[in-house]
Amino acid sequence: MDVTRRTGLALGLACAAPFAAKADPLDAVTTRTATIRDFRLRSGQVLPEVTLAYETYGTLNAAGDNAILMTHGYTGGHHAAGRYAPGGAPPGLAETTPGSWDLMIGAGKPIDPARHFVVASNMLGSSYGSTNGASTNPATGQPYGPDFPALTVADIITAQYLLLRSLGVAHLIAVMGTSYGGFQAYQWATTFPEMMRGIIAVNTAPWGDAVAPEVRENLQTVTRAPGFNGGRYYGTDAMLETMVELRIGTLKRYGLDATLTPRFPDPVARAAEMRRQALPWARAFDPNSLIILGKAIQRFDVRSEFPRIKAKLLYALTTTDQLFPPSLARTIMPQLRRAKVEAQFFEIRNNAGHLGAGVDSPDWVPTLAAFIKRLEA
Repeated sequence: MDVTRRTGLALGLACAAPFAAKADPLDAVTTRTATIRDFRLRSGQVLPEVTLAYETYGTLNAAGDNAILMTHGYTGGHHAAGRYAPGGAPPGLAETTPGSWDLMIGAGKPIDPARHFVVASNMLGSSYGSTNGASTNPATGQPYGPDFPALTVADIITAQYLLLRSLGVAHLIAVMGTSYGGFQAYQWATTFPEMMRGIIAVNTAPWGDAVAPEVRENLQTVTRAPGFNGGRYYGTDAMLETMVELRIGTLKRYGLDATLTPRFPDPVARAAEMRRQALPWARAFDPNSLIILGKAIQRFDVRSEFPRIKAKLLYALTTTDQLFPPSLARTIMPQLRRAKVEAQFFEIRNNAGHLGAGVDSPDWVPTLAAFIKRLEA
């Protein structure tokens, strides 16, 4: 198996040497891609070629150990910080798209490109530049569609591991993610326990049951849509309105309605703004990606693997998150302690619901900053 970056330089993993990667400034971010050949999934199937999109901020040190991996949510993308350079955005994202972790990444912030090499990786199976259901199946010359092989969260993070090694990363300070990104953080801690000093898992859980009803609803909405055609709808707009309505429902569950109310007190204006925000996503996100990633959620559960965790853990949940309420911590924290995991819980207090991790609230930013400094020490 080898990994090839967009430059065409093949990097054998066994002999990949750390190098000083020059980062783009946060006002001129560019998405890059890496290619992984002959990628074997947990199912035993092999994807002949996998493309993984990613961004980096900051510079890798000579030891290759100042890196932080940022992972993203189910229907989100990997743009974690800054603004895109002209032509630097991946397919489906506007150059004006803000970074999802702008609150946390930047000069003087908890994750500072002046001292950290930040890698923000897209998920295998997602729709923002990585191999997914809309990608060409080399065996047929047509989109994979419903023939895309079943993924697990372990497959997703193994692709990220190969990406990191190709970039020269020898060790991570932390893996940080919210929602599905938090699933990935927990999976990282159990699959590659020696690879990182800490994980930061936000508005998430170590198993997928908490969002199982939402996932089932998404999958039913997609597969029962009149335009779905068994997953072979490519080249048409048959699924567009279905995806718009699905996205609006998701944004409401995530708390966007409450977030928009101060700016759009009129319900009609607020609904129009929500549709405006939903439409670009609906055009960009492949319905088969929802299915591929959703089924991986349904198989995700690492609770039995807690004893493998060696990293320190910061687990944060938002008071108003209906998907992952803070009450989850009453079950999860004792399980972690019994497994001798050094874990800290923090409750993010704001009204932003599932999106609360990206909104400032009392002590959240200082708590994250202190945790990262502990890991660096």
